[in-house]
Amino acid sequence: MTEAGAQALTVSELTAYVRDLLDRDEVLQDVWVMGEISNFTHHSSGHMYFSLKDAGSRIRAVMFASRNRKLIFRPEEGMKVVARGRVAVFDRDGTYQLYVEEMQPEGVGSLYLAFLQTRDRLQKEGLFDRERKRPLPAFPRVVGVITSTEGAAIRDIATTLRRRYPLARVAIFPALVQGPGAPASLAAALAAACAYGELDVIIIGRGGGSPEELWAFNDEALARAIAAAPVPVVSAVGHETDFTIADYVADVRAPTPTAAAELVAPHVLELRRRVEEARRAMVDALVRRVQGDRQRLEHLLGRPGLRRPEQWIQWRRQTVDGLHTRLGQAAWKSVYRRKETLIRLTDILGRHSPKEQIQRAQNRLEAQKQKLQFAAWTGWQRAVHRFERQVDKLEALSPLAVMRRGWSLVYRPDRRELVRDISQLAPGDNVHVRLTGGWADCQVWGIEEESEDGGGATTAKGGIAPKRGQGGTRGTGQF
Repeated sequence: MTEAGAQALTVSELTAYVRDLLDRDEVLQDVWVMGEISNFTHHSSGHMYFSLKDAGSRIRAVMFASRNRKLIFRPEEGMKVVARGRVAVFDRDGTYQLYVEEMQPEGVGSLYLAFLQTRDRLQKEGLFDRERKRPLPAFPRVVGVITSTEGAAIRDIATTLRRRYPLARVAIFPALVQGPGAPASLAAALAAACAYGELDVIIIGRGGGSPEELWAFNDEALARAIAAAPVPVVSAVGHETDFTIADYVADVRAPTPTAAAELVAPHVLELRRRVEEARRAMVDALVRRVQGDRQRLEHLLGRPGLRRPEQWIQWRRQTVDGLHTRLGQAAWKSVYRRKETLIRLTDILGRHSPKEQIQRAQNRLEAQKQKLQFAAWTGWQRAVHRFERQVDKLEALSPLAVMRRGWSLVYRPDRRELVRDISQLAPGDNVHVRLTGGWADCQVWGIEEESEDGGGATTAKGGIAPKRGQGGTRGTGQF
């Protein structure tokens, strides 16, 4: 090995040397870096991988899950941030990167940015929609209050409820309202209130304070728990100028805890006024009812039957007797008319006995049957006679019948063309003659034409003779 090769470092050794240099540099072990987030990835493991860049350079950065869980805002692509961490070498790639311990937005408070991000996200999901807001009960029996037992808010709410509506019972669910553990404490108290089962409405809130002190009411998990509560929720956080995520998602927002108690509980003086109005309306209705009944009673007492009851009863008795007599007469007349009707119908039924009607119908049916059979037989005989006559006519016109009377048919040698005139033949032509019982192959050895006046032959040139050397069923002789 050469001297230069003996002094060379391996890649791993060089990387380890650079790592040691960076690790010994106190500035690089706790440094603040400002830049724009790019190539941001939130891995399924919880770790965040991204780069910080400016106009002239770029550095890779990683923020492990144990650290980024403390962020109150969500890093996004293109966001300008200030990150604190340490610079070290990533051995596998031999590159240096920033291991981020904490991070906050540049130019805007991280709390306010987290507030805006949570508000916009829940608003897109519809948790602020007016359609999902529920009305408060008119007369709550049990009011749940979620707040700190050490603050002024619980005293203001309890005092207002006792003064305005002592009929309501207050159920208190203590919770932390500021500090790191406040969001989880408020969510747990709300879960306990929802499981209580007797509440008609819930008040959640606290007195005034700085944005940081009110921050627990901007927690996203708490907001979703308020939206899912089974009863209406009134948010009363801080003063009238303070707005939190809980105010947006609650069914009703009250500017102060005292105002929340006034919203959920009607004033007892107002209830007394309404009860008095209802009492007066009921008395007026009863007076009108009594006056109406009295008028109807006076009207009834003015009838003749109530002025002279004995005379009215006697007159009614006479009326009943007359109706009884008329009813008896009408019943007798009705029975008599029905009896006459029954006798008449019996006579008619005797003349129109179903048995006789059936017998007559059967006789008519039998007569029609015989007529139909006779007509069918006669029609069949006529059809047979017509068929036989047609057969005779066809038989008389049959070429076979004509040949049996001595006639024959003469064809050309191909047996397709029938010879119809003597002009179609010439001496020496071969012909086929169709006779009764078979064919004869013949040759024309002479032609004899008839005169135009139908007399004898004008010329005699012989006749038709069978071919020599051919016999059998084709016949012999001359024609």
